[in-house]
Amino acid sequence: MSRFLLVVPPLTGHVNPASGIARELVARGHEVAWTGTETVLQPLLGPHARVFGTGTRAFRALGGHGLASLRSLWEGFVVPYARFTAKPLDAVVREFRPDALLVDQHTPAGALVAHRHALPWASFAPGAMELGRPYRALPRVEAWMTGLLEGLWRRAGLPVAEYTDPRFSPDLVLATTGRALLGDLPTPPQYALVGPVLTERPADAKFPWERLDPGRRTVLVTMGTMSDAVGADFLDRTVRALAHHGEGIQAVIAAPRGALPADLPDSVVAVERAPVLELLSKGALDAVLCHGGMNTVGESLAHGVPLLMAPIRNDQPFVAQRVAEAGAGLRVPFARVGPQVIAERLRRVLEETSHRTAARLIGHQLLSGGGAVAAADRLEALVTGSPTSLQLV
Repeated sequence: MSRFLLVVPPLTGHVNPASGIARELVARGHEVAWTGTETVLQPLLGPHARVFGTGTRAFRALGGHGLASLRSLWEGFVVPYARFTAKPLDAVVREFRPDALLVDQHTPAGALVAHRHALPWASFAPGAMELGRPYRALPRVEAWMTGLLEGLWRRAGLPVAEYTDPRFSPDLVLATTGRALLGDLPTPPQYALVGPVLTERPADAKFPWERLDPGRRTVLVTMGTMSDAVGADFLDRTVRALAHHGEGIQAVIAAPRGALPADLPDSVVAVERAPVLELLSKGALDAVLCHGGMNTVGESLAHGVPLLMAPIRNDQPFVAQRVAEAGAGLRVPFARVGPQVIAERLRRVLEETSHRTAARLIGHQLLSGGGAVAAADRLEALVTGSPTSLQLV
């Protein structure tokens, strides 16, 4: 039995796939603990998960598009969160004494503490942003990001001569994607493309299943954690777009309270959090309208469900473009698309069978990565030092 410490940010889209890997490790008899913002992690993981809290602090909301969103992500969250959690993480490692760490790419402090204690660590990439150097054509942007990471390294008191990019473990990078969604992005030998992690999550007893009409086509609308005002505006446009389809379509919209119009039609089921995997596994969805986040896209394609994507920031435009190029869905501009265009693109996704055919093909390719089982295999090999084969799809 080995001990694994999972270092993740307080972001649902990062915690959910990691929890599937943790479940597989526990099922094999390993001991697993988590560390991060306990007020976020514990409700997501359930009461039985062992969580070492690093404290709670508000960070600047993410916003903007393009390079503005990148600056917001790094200066508003990644760097300050790393500074805030550095000392608590060191104490957690001393107390839990893990054999290896699984470190999310957005929590570089986990890699720094692993280096300090000479522990093996794997990077966890639940998104495509950090996988293929998307800003390699912009050397000044890359130099800026490198400077921030080197600053964290020096702040941690680690030898400058031993600097290692804390986003990329030299031994193992676990990515919940596959070749079909990465295009020609480079994948070094230590990359393991395991595809989406689809293990069971806690059931949502509050979801109103009785409101779903099996005689209607059902669309899930989920735009992730939207913190800016334009998110509510997009949802308003989406609700108006759904009205163009009449009674033949119903929608499940997952959105924060207050982000939706007050006068929703009966064909819209509004919830703050939707049981996405359960809806998909029960075959309840005919299409998904989302922001192009890697987890939602991967889970939808794994179940053969086509997508309409309105990417907002970070890796979402890249992922949405790859899906559209593969024919498994369509994309629209998030900030300026009108209700009529949303309605027309959604109609195409629902009615043109080529999108569902492509979604099933890509889903099959993604599932061949092995998911949580393959990830656990690689983590076990990391601890024992034994070689294992990569599955690049």
